[in-house]
Amino acid sequence: MSGRHSDRTGFHRLLNGLIVMAIGVTALVIEPARQAQAQAQERRTILDMLFGRRQPPPVYDDVPIYEPRQREPQQRPKVQKTRQKPKPAPAEPAPVVVEKLETAKKVLVVGDFVAGSLGDGLKTAFETTPGIVIETRANGSSGLVRDDYFNWPGNLPGYIAEVKPSLVIVSLGANERQQMSIGGDKEKFRTDRWLAEYTRRTGAFAALAHSQNIPLLWVGMPPFQSTSMTADMVTLNGIFRAETEKAGGTFIDIWDGFVDEDGKFVMTGSDVNGQQVRLRGADGINLTKAGKRKLAFYVEKDIRKLLGDAAASTQDIPGADGMKDLVVAAPTANEDILQTQPVGLDDPNLDGGTVLLGGTTALTSNGKSPRDRLVEKGDVAEAPAGRVDDFRLAKPETVISNPVIRN
Repeated sequence: MSGRHSDRTGFHRLLNGLIVMAIGVTALVIEPARQAQAQAQERRTILDMLFGRRQPPPVYDDVPIYEPRQREPQQRPKVQKTRQKPKPAPAEPAPVVVEKLETAKKVLVVGDFVAGSLGDGLKTAFETTPGIVIETRANGSSGLVRDDYFNWPGNLPGYIAEVKPSLVIVSLGANERQQMSIGGDKEKFRTDRWLAEYTRRTGAFAALAHSQNIPLLWVGMPPFQSTSMTADMVTLNGIFRAETEKAGGTFIDIWDGFVDEDGKFVMTGSDVNGQQVRLRGADGINLTKAGKRKLAFYVEKDIRKLLGDAAASTQDIPGADGMKDLVVAAPTANEDILQTQPVGLDDPNLDGGTVLLGGTTALTSNGKSPRDRLVEKGDVAEAPAGRVDDFRLAKPETVISNPVIRN
């Protein structure tokens, strides 16, 4: 039993030794193959082929001996940019409040929404004028067509009695593009019957506004963004002009202020100061604040012409300090006035001479020119002394002969 156990033990030892040897041999074979494969996978460059592969520097404690450590780039501190707040637009100067005089003349503005814009612009134009008060009575959707909605001929006398104006301004027409009731029938816009009835109503309303000998200004319609509406306003403005002038009023054409050089509608244009501003609203119908002021500009000069001294503003009247230069001084005494002898235009030196300075006595002539004498008689006029064509042998003493320079 003991012999059999010893043989089995020896066999196991031999087997274990063979296994260890096999593992060692396998490691020796695999490792060179792995290194060769790694070297084959390395990419060779042209420099490696010409000068050989560069060997890595020797390493000591995992730090290259010949290569200094590279400093890490320092990150610049981030500067937080502060966003500048937009500067607020300069505030418009507050309008100067001028107290109106008790004897101020009143201007009555009537009509549709364009008349309301005109009234706002005129209030701005005459805010520094104590002698003029603007009174606006406007109905935005009104006109002369729908008298069932708002009857202007029936309401105007009451407005005149209430305001007692010195001038009446009318602006109508923007709401007239609709059917009109004529004798119980609905007549379409711009038919011959419609135009005839509207012309009659316009003339009657203009005569009513001017019936009490109150000056009348009828302001025409401006163009609008709609081309068809603009064309209709041209037709209506022709009616307004003709009927207003028949009634003794004045028609004011504002058309050119709201179109370009080609006569086309513009949203932006020049204001009263010549600056480019927005004149019309986004709808192409209403007017902006600048547009209202420009609309009033066309009417302002007629108002000042009709109302005279009442249209003078406080800025036109100088105060006591501004009238210093207007003070008339006492007249100068007679002994302080320097009297001089009058100067004659034909004899400035008062010596009886008749020749101008630098001139010579006029030569007497028989009336024939040198050309005439040459052609008729062959006489050649003598050349002035010293001229290149003066061939006289005896030179006058006044002529200095130039020496001839010879080489």
